[in-house]
Amino acid sequence: MDSSSLSSVIVIGAGVSGISAAKVLAENGIEDLVILEASDRIGGRICKEMFGGVSVELGAGWIVGVGGKESNPVWELAAQLGLRTCFSDYSNARYNIYDRSGKIFPSGIAADSYKKAVDSAIQKLRDQEANGFDDNSNRTELPLTPKTPIELAIDFILHDFEMAEVEPISTFVDFGEREFLVADERGYEYLLYKMVEDFLFTSEGKILDNRLKLNKVVRELQHSRNGVTVRTEDGCVYEANYVILSASIGVLQSDLISFRPPLPRWKTKAIEKCDVMVYTKIFLKFPYKFWPCGPEKEFFIYAHERRGYYTFWQHMENTYPGSNILVVTLTNGESKRVETQSNEETLKEAMCVLRDMFGPDIPNATGILVPRWWNNRFQRGSYSNYPIISNNQVLNDIKAPVGRIFFTGEHTSERFNGYVHGGYLAGIDTTKALLEEIRKDERKNDSQNQNFLLEPLLALTGSLNLTQTDAVSGLHKCDVPTQLYLSSKLGIPEAIL
Repeated sequence: MDSSSLSSVIVIGAGVSGISAAKVLAENGIEDLVILEASDRIGGRICKEMFGGVSVELGAGWIVGVGGKESNPVWELAAQLGLRTCFSDYSNARYNIYDRSGKIFPSGIAADSYKKAVDSAIQKLRDQEANGFDDNSNRTELPLTPKTPIELAIDFILHDFEMAEVEPISTFVDFGEREFLVADERGYEYLLYKMVEDFLFTSEGKILDNRLKLNKVVRELQHSRNGVTVRTEDGCVYEANYVILSASIGVLQSDLISFRPPLPRWKTKAIEKCDVMVYTKIFLKFPYKFWPCGPEKEFFIYAHERRGYYTFWQHMENTYPGSNILVVTLTNGESKRVETQSNEETLKEAMCVLRDMFGPDIPNATGILVPRWWNNRFQRGSYSNYPIISNNQVLNDIKAPVGRIFFTGEHTSERFNGYVHGGYLAGIDTTKALLEEIRKDERKNDSQNQNFLLEPLLALTGSLNLTQTDAVSGLHKCDVPTQLYLSSKLGIPEAIL
């Protein structure tokens, strides 16, 4: 069994929150840190893959929150590094809604259905806020229950893409409502690699610093008032004064990592209350494009009797012209269902939907890419989603440290959970709290050391009630450096020594 020397801090997870946390540690002089990453790469839920000749983002793909009164830190970093992005305008998707016969719903019908759905959703949320989710409470008017394919499609778009709460979304309020899709061959992950260069040794874009340890699956955290011992799946043991745990909320809800002693009930109860969202972008490559590609046609919707069934589509011609790639997004139940079946079965379902919209003569896809975030034991989902009406105590308990274990990740961000910038800022905030704890420990140790130095003096004088004369007499029996140190602590002028 391998073992490492004692580190000041171990960071578990090399996603955006873990990397930002490690960067702040290094900037504050803590260089004896170790980063343990379960997979063979950094990035976490930021992950690119080559597909159809271009780089596509399997996880986080957008920089959300641009153009507001404050600057989104992730957008700032992307701008500094020249990351290529494309503006995404979702507003016209509601006017590109196809029925199963391939007809587009008239704009008036679509607009009316959308308005009714928004009003109904707002009413439902307000009722929940007023009644604490009591579905049996009396209401003056029952909200609309979506029944028709177009109502189901719009309901899906609202609740799975746009609306999350009655109050304005903090990201949009602070940073702006514009969203930009990352469309750079270097990938979204390029931002993380550039962050790492500031504190880890790299060469030609590769991280060579042995403080980053890949393929290290953490299975146990043994913690006490004196430190934390981390055990990994391959039998290695790492020890540190503190740990920053940036595992996703899905992993925290799983049994991947055990804690000795177990986490307190208030902690596990809060973790259990947070929802885990699954968001699956399925990529399809075609020999040529057969879908509309003019202005305001980037996004389109399929209205089906089953809610969320291959509903939301996007072509990538704006992002990568000539790529001939379509993307369909599934969420939650549909995501989990698709993850359990073969890619061939998923391709068959998607092609049936596309032939409903564009006719039987469209070509077969030549390739398919299906991410599986739910079945990835190192992620167990895509992002956190707190209940709409949620006690702030839940979030406070989730991010609160347990002894020497500090928790971070987008799920610990009070205002920006679910977003990349939420993970980035959470890593910074968690590390600031840890640094303050380290400073408290240092001050405590300094005080204990001072008392330790005074003990020989007290023994020499034989009394706990020292007069200044007694103290000076005792000091004369010490060496000169100790005399100077103790005289400063006891307030005795050097001139009388």
